[in-house]
Amino acid sequence: MSAKVILTDSGGMQKEAYFHRVPCITLRDETEWTETVEQGWNQISGTDTNRIISAWEKASTQGNRSKNLFGKGNASKKIIDTLLS
Repeated sequence: MSAKVILTDSGGMQKEAYFHRVPCITLRDETEWTETVEQGWNQISGTDTNRIISAWEKASTQGNRSKNLFGKGNASKKIIDTLLS
């Protein structure tokens, strides 16, 4: 949570970075979390040194920090409220 930027090849870590509002650089050529890339939270750099450095320099200005792509974590409450009504 305190990281300024995360560099990873882990799909799970990419999503954790999003949840913690930390820019992510993915050290692979693709990601299963394409929406995090589309919103500017995650950059795909692969293992090319120049692309990694470029992504690092850009990381501090990444993404719209106000948008929540995956909800607010209250789906179960919404389901219970709907069932009870």
